[in-house]
Amino acid sequence: MNEPHLSGRALLSGILIGALLTPCNVYSGLKIGWTFNISIIALLAITGCWALLARWTGSAALAPGEGNIAQTTASSSANIISGGLVAPIPALAMLSGGNLPAPALVVWVFSVSFLGIWVAWYLRESLLLRSGLAFPTGAATAEALREVFAEGREAALKLRVLLSAGLIAGLLKWLDSAWLALPRPGLGFSLPATGALAGAGGISAKNLTLSLDPSPLLLGFGAIIGFRAGVSLLLGAVLSWGLIGPWGLAVGFIAAGADDPGASWFPEMIEWLLWPGVALMVFSALTRFVLRGAVERRTAAQTLPATGDGPGARWQRIVGLAVASALVVVAQIAIFDIHWLIACVAVPIAFLLAMVASRVVGETGIPPIGAIGKVSQLATGVMAPGQTTENLMGANVAGGAAGQSADLLNDFKAGLAVKAPPRAQVVAQFFGILTGSLVGTWVYLKLIPDPGAMLITEQWPAPAVATWKAVAETLAGGLGAIPESALLAVAASAAVGTGAALIEHYRGPAWLPSMPAVGLAMVIPASLAITMFAGSLMALLLHRFRPTLAQRFTIAAASGLIAGESLTGVAAALFGILGAG
Repeated sequence: MNEPHLSGRALLSGILIGALLTPCNVYSGLKIGWTFNISIIALLAITGCWALLARWTGSAALAPGEGNIAQTTASSSANIISGGLVAPIPALAMLSGGNLPAPALVVWVFSVSFLGIWVAWYLRESLLLRSGLAFPTGAATAEALREVFAEGREAALKLRVLLSAGLIAGLLKWLDSAWLALPRPGLGFSLPATGALAGAGGISAKNLTLSLDPSPLLLGFGAIIGFRAGVSLLLGAVLSWGLIGPWGLAVGFIAAGADDPGASWFPEMIEWLLWPGVALMVFSALTRFVLRGAVERRTAAQTLPATGDGPGARWQRIVGLAVASALVVVAQIAIFDIHWLIACVAVPIAFLLAMVASRVVGETGIPPIGAIGKVSQLATGVMAPGQTTENLMGANVAGGAAGQSADLLNDFKAGLAVKAPPRAQVVAQFFGILTGSLVGTWVYLKLIPDPGAMLITEQWPAPAVATWKAVAETLAGGLGAIPESALLAVAASAAVGTGAALIEHYRGPAWLPSMPAVGLAMVIPASLAITMFAGSLMALLLHRFRPTLAQRFTIAAASGLIAGESLTGVAAALFGILGAG
């Protein structure tokens, strides 16, 4: 008998947990600019509740396939914030004077997220079945699926490792956020202030974000992505925050922050560094996509691994992508009065950038939604200079599609562990984004009824809102508003990304750094990249000196670290919402 997957109780469970946890991501996104993937949290909560119900009532426990569908639904709901609720939508509200009406906001958030579902299904074969990318969050969820539903002494031992690691990570996160701030030591150096900074006392490592972040979640990501991606992140951090950044500060084409050795200058420096970092990610990923597509067209269909899609899936994907694209175009015109040509051009841009984001997530586990949005803002700024609505909402299409595409690809990765039919997961993702659109919109409007007065304040720092708003205002004058030094850096990064992709395609990636990972390290604080490198190094050393132990427990322990910090972060955000209410 076939194992059940898409059942009513699985969908309902995912909807309920997703509705509960979506407010947490809205809150944390507006508060600190960070959100949490709740796949493992949802899986553990849902399977635990059904196990207790089965013990008390004698009903059937949840099957592994149903558990996967439930977590797919819940995670897509909580990930609805990629549809713009914590960045471009409030940024537009601040510039225009007020929020959209709730019905229009629900339709908009759903539309851009719906597009991401079909992009992910289209990319599934290329990024999962052919490329075999790590997709760390999906791999961690798959491990949790296996251990939660497996039987036997080994499975029970792995589950204990996962839960123990989660408990430790949760405790550390709680100590850091609720009781005391764990030290984030700088790397112990400072640079003399010269040139434009001649009046300052020096540049500290913490100014450059070159510090150690005591995050178990980042260590877990590092252990899963592997040493090549970890070294690539470290290389990108050293190159951007250790070399280019200080040089730019000294010469004057990168802005400095407050004259305080303990302060981070990330908000100021990222305004320049994001351009070469994004260019490196975009051109390396797009070149790989084109080259791989040419190879796939020459490959016989029978060489593909079993996809589980069925014979009609290709046409379903094409029709679904067309319908979702049309919905996004109509929504732009009807809700924001965007010119039909600009609205149509936003869709292919969104597809390409969603593909880039999905590949970066596959290699590093971190979705570069903010960076992807800036590329789309740049493209719209060229086509429609001075039009802030077109600028923000066109980029919102790309960000929403990229966020949901990356989320579903992680779920597809987890689904491979239980042979889940992709179509069933697409249905689950649909119900998830519908839930998230309704709940997320309601929570956002309740929390932030007056964006102009409430956001970018001490109570609601909203760092992502500030960045999107600043870029839109800067690009109001077109490309001329971008510094010439940044455009030169974009050109250089594009050449490096394209060249590296060509070398990797024809010579293999054995010695070459991962360019998407290098680029990502240029648009996140160096402390994050350093910690992920540390996680990858620890996993490598364990594999080298204790290979059997590493083979048995690395993924389980890393998954626990990811789940523990995420669960504690979500709980803290939930308590924050209750307190704010």
